[in-house]
Amino acid sequence: MKKAIFFHAGCPVCLSAEQDILNLIPADQIEVVHLGEDKGKIADAEQAGVQSVPALLTPNGNVLHINFGAAIGDLK
Repeated sequence: MKKAIFFHAGCPVCLSAEQDILNLIPADQIEVVHLGEDKGKIADAEQAGVQSVPALLTPNGNVLHINFGAAIGDLK
C-alpha cells in the first residue's frame, strides 16, 4: 500500500498540522517530510502539485493544502 506524504517546513502552523495529521493517520501509513531540513524533496513536492505547506499528498495523488505556512517557492 502506498503511503500518504505530509510535507511541511517546520513553522508553527506546520507543526500544529503535523500533530493533527499524525493523530488521524497511523504512523505506518504516512511519511513526514520536513522541507526545511530536506530541501532535496522540494522538487518532488512541486512535481506532486504541492504549492504551499503544510500539505498532505494522498496515496492516490491528490494534494490537500492545509491552512498556510509558506509557499513552496519560499522554501527554495
